[in-house]
Amino acid sequence: MTVVLSEAAEARLREIIASYPQAKSAVMPALFIAQEELGWVSDEAIEWVAQRTGAAPAHVRSVASFYTMYYKRPVGKYHIQLCRTLSCAVCGGKELLSCLRERFGVAPGEVTANGMWSFEEVECLGSCGTGPVAQINDVYFERLDAAKLEELIRRIEEEQPDLRYSTVKKELGGGLADRPRSAVWK
Repeated sequence: MTVVLSEAAEARLREIIASYPQAKSAVMPALFIAQEELGWVSDEAIEWVAQRTGAAPAHVRSVASFYTMYYKRPVGKYHIQLCRTLSCAVCGGKELLSCLRERFGVAPGEVTANGMWSFEEVECLGSCGTGPVAQINDVYFERLDAAKLEELIRRIEEEQPDLRYSTVKKELGGGLADRPRSAVWK
C-alpha cells in the first residue's frame, strides 16, 4: 500500500531537501512531515521517506526507531511522554506514571478508547533541573506533581489546545490560553 501525503507536505519536503547537499540528509525532517500528516510513522511512511530522500528503508527505519520523537504506533490526540530518568524519578516521576495509569485506565503505549490520550515513558527529555517533566505532543511541562498534572489534563480536555509544531506550515500550535510556550508550568 502506498501512502499519499498532501501537496503541501510534498512541497515542504522538496524545499527542505534543496537546503541539503544530499537528499539523504533530510530523513529526519521527512519523518516529521510524514508523522504530522499521518499521526505516526507507519511502514508506508518509512517507504515514502525512503523514496523521497533516496535513503534505504532500513536506514529510515533505524532513524525512526532510535528517536522517541517519532511515534512507531498510533497515539492519542494528546500524547504524553513522561521522563523516567533519575533526576525526574527522584522528584516524583513515578507518581506521575501512576497518576496517568489511574486517570486514563490504560498502560503506557496504549490509546484511550476515545482516542484522545496516550502516554509512554521515555529517556531523558533534557530538562533535568526542572523535573519531573512531561512533553505533551511538542510542548514541555516542567516541575510537575500529580495535582499539577491532573489540572493540566483537565485544562487540555476543556480547551482542546493545539500543542503541536507544524513542519509543513512552519507555525506553532495555539497552546493553552494563558500559558506562553516558554514558561515553566507553575
